[in-house]
Amino acid sequence: MEFLVDECHKRNMEFHAWLNPYRASTAENTRFADSHIYNKHPEWFVTYNKQILFDPGLPESREFICRVVRDIVSRYDVDAIHMDDYFYPYPAAGMPFPDDNSFRKYGLNKGYTNAQRVDWRRENVNTLIRELKRTILLTKPWVRFGISPFGIYRNKKSTPDGSGSNTNGLQNYDDLYADTLHWVKEGWIDYNMPQIYWEIGHPAADYITLIQWWNKNATPEGPHLYIGQDVARTMKAGDLTRKMLYERSLSKVKGNCFWPANELLWNNQGVADSLKRNYHRYPALIPAYTHMHNRAPQEVKKLKTEWTAEGYVLHWKAEQSPTNPELAKYFVIYRFEDKEPIDLNNPKKIVKITRKSSYLMPYDNGKKKYHYLVTAVDRFHNESSGKSIKVNYKLVHVLT
Repeated sequence: MEFLVDECHKRNMEFHAWLNPYRASTAENTRFADSHIYNKHPEWFVTYNKQILFDPGLPESREFICRVVRDIVSRYDVDAIHMDDYFYPYPAAGMPFPDDNSFRKYGLNKGYTNAQRVDWRRENVNTLIRELKRTILLTKPWVRFGISPFGIYRNKKSTPDGSGSNTNGLQNYDDLYADTLHWVKEGWIDYNMPQIYWEIGHPAADYITLIQWWNKNATPEGPHLYIGQDVARTMKAGDLTRKMLYERSLSKVKGNCFWPANELLWNNQGVADSLKRNYHRYPALIPAYTHMHNRAPQEVKKLKTEWTAEGYVLHWKAEQSPTNPELAKYFVIYRFEDKEPIDLNNPKKIVKITRKSSYLMPYDNGKKKYHYLVTAVDRFHNESSGKSIKVNYKLVHVLT
């Protein structure tokens, strides 16, 4: 993980540590390492449909999961903790979840009746999410907490007020006991990334229906909404263009997550080519997490150019600290024509996003004027105002 974090940060990429909250094994005959927590506390676990899982009803399970997250966040420079959609396990037909013991001890004692066991299960997951957010906040307040829930929150027919989506499938709320909207409204997560893996026009879970529903139920200034895309299914259905254009028309959608990554590396049916050519042709800045911190860092200082052994270099000064997330973490370099209006909302003008405080400019003893502008961005992705300088030079190559 240390290697991955370092290599991501060299490229100014973020590293989000991906976890399954409860699942220890997908095969009940797994032989765990001698040091594994299962061998130390087997009473914390249950077996369901050949899976070995932490019992979500036990406080000891939550405490251990929080200790793991605290360890990751404290020892590694991760940018976020990311929880997958496996909370209570996907239900198997005719197989009740084996939590009778923990329910007797912690459910009945809290006043829940057997008919209210589903509410108790949801509260168990709510408690874990709330405690994980608090754990992260007390360890490193700039580290974000994200969830990628199953794509359907609730079906319309399951909600007395009709507030669910017009779909027919597995539900976060009723089947996995994951009340994602509650976490969004309470601010316990920093981004929500529903796995909307179906095609446009799918009879049970239409992509357009679901993306509209999640956009409607997102909070404008709260946790970010990203859309989880299934690359193979999208490309097989020929949906990429319609999906990308439609989601960009929605006000609260901040971006995409393409799953799995190897489909992009394989360029499944030209998906990577299309993204490069059409939808991600220019650099994009990560939207600021203003619900966590809403103040930009100071602008860079002493912006200068000079000749070096490497070439013509633009460099600047900025206050930085690995323990102060409000200071500059990385920098954005924009370039405009001499008489061109300055527009920091135009990604075509970004020539570099870097964690270095310098930029090697292409130069060929020319006299063409360009206007460079450098901004500082903090760990919450708030961007400062720009410091600018005019430079005379001729481009060696075209930057795209």
